[in-house]
Amino acid sequence: MRTIHLTNDKKRNAQVGFESIHTEQRVIFHAPDGHKARNVRFLKATLEQSAEALLSRAGSPDALSRGLVEGDPEIDMERVGRQLGAADRVLLSPEGHVIHSARIEEILYNPDGSERERRAPVITDANIDLDTPLAWTGKLFPRKEVLRKFVLQRKAQIMHVNGLTFDFLYEMAKNLHEKDHMLLLGGGPRGNLPLVFQRGGGTYRGFLEGRIQGEKYCLMLHLSNLELKATPKAAE
Repeated sequence: MRTIHLTNDKKRNAQVGFESIHTEQRVIFHAPDGHKARNVRFLKATLEQSAEALLSRAGSPDALSRGLVEGDPEIDMERVGRQLGAADRVLLSPEGHVIHSARIEEILYNPDGSERERRAPVITDANIDLDTPLAWTGKLFPRKEVLRKFVLQRKAQIMHVNGLTFDFLYEMAKNLHEKDHMLLLGGGPRGNLPLVFQRGGGTYRGFLEGRIQGEKYCLMLHLSNLELKATPKAAE
């Protein structure tokens, strides 16, 4: 079990556990004969039959169109449709050659989708279990507002590791349950930095949700890295 360092509304902190929540697939597909369907990889095309290769051999779009009508140059009758086993992913150049060394770039976009900047990837360090605990920001949002404004991509369940941390988390969940709000949770001393769960991992905003039922509690951390905003036209 991984640990996370939290602070409550009374400025007391504790290291507690958390686990990612994975929802099991509930839809099961069956073939007409009743057998359970499974995913299988088949070879769709080869590099020799790619659109770029076909156009290069034909010489012009018109010649390629005539070739497609008169024959099947886009299909390798000997290999297309074969079932694939284990496969490795490789990077290709625009010419279709295997790349053995590549430079990774991080692309930043503006809200309208245009490219803003290209840079070397920024390696972020994990910040959820440092000596400085995650602060109780006091920034509370109604649940409905969080669901409307943010895309919640992941969630993790916060769990106690002993009797003392049970009381710690129960009171935290009770506080949020009674207010019917979610707490904005962030990294850094002021809680204004994104959450990073592992070195080089993604950055998230955290929303802590608490529920209680008698002597039982549930404390969920919802993670988002995308905020929904109206376009300028829609805002008018």
